[in-house]
Amino acid sequence: MAEDRLACRECHHVNDPDAQTCALCGSSSLTEDWAGYVIISKPEDSDIAEEMNVSEAGAYALKVR
Repeated sequence: MAEDRLACRECHHVNDPDAQTCALCGSSSLTEDWAGYVIISKPEDSDIAEEMNVSEAGAYALKVR
């Protein structure tokens, strides 16, 4: 489930629970303390992706603490 995953504090990408680094940006700053979940499939056509500065398709946390 999404609740068990880790979100990157740098890019908000949602990673597997056993990840040591972010699969998208490579940051090691991962946290379990996040809220909201959005899947962006076409970032070039998405207003949400533009607002979040996302250029890669994937799953993202809306709020990361």
